[in-house]
Amino acid sequence: MSLNSIFQYFVPKDKKVFFPLFEQVAGNLIVMSNVLLEALNTPDLQKREELYNQIDKLENHADEITHQIYLELSKNFITPFDREDIATLTNAIDDVADYIQGTVNRMSLYKVEKITQPIIKLSELILLSSIEIDKAVRELKDLKNIRSIADSCTRINTLESQADDVFNRAVADLFLYEKDAINIIKYQEVLANLETATDKCEDVANVLETILVKNA
Repeated sequence: MSLNSIFQYFVPKDKKVFFPLFEQVAGNLIVMSNVLLEALNTPDLQKREELYNQIDKLENHADEITHQIYLELSKNFITPFDREDIATLTNAIDDVADYIQGTVNRMSLYKVEKITQPIIKLSELILLSSIEIDKAVRELKDLKNIRSIADSCTRINTLESQADDVFNRAVADLFLYEKDAINIIKYQEVLANLETATDKCEDVANVLETILVKNA
């Protein structure tokens, strides 16, 4: 067997096998974020719980895609960019999904029925960040539109800064105006989870920027 034949054995049949998976897991974030906002905006508590359950299923789907990416990593000798960066990007996107799910689980367990404007605003920022993640991930296929990926990363960073401001103001208002200590704890934890989700979006942007630098 020639050296070239041996090399070809290790090359994945579809050199772009990872990209559809990246796009699936990033697109799933948008769906989760939209369902989150739908749940928060409905006054029907039963419908809200149904939407929370839908988010659980979407997070499970994200885990399945993540597992598939790791399976492809184990199978393929040749990857489109560094194996470590593929793993880090996958984990970063999965972390966003985890925190969205973690938020609705807490809201359900703690019986958080009153949805405040900061909760809505942070959820909107998660959606906007998820849209930017999806845009950037779709440009990874050939890395020709580096400017577009960089712009999405910049927008994600800006959205995360906005989330910090919303979170800080909301927590300050909680301590100023909320008299029930249990409510303070419940709402602060929900707000913290949402804000952390935006932090995780920024982590995704940081990984994307690293990939750009390595492949420029």
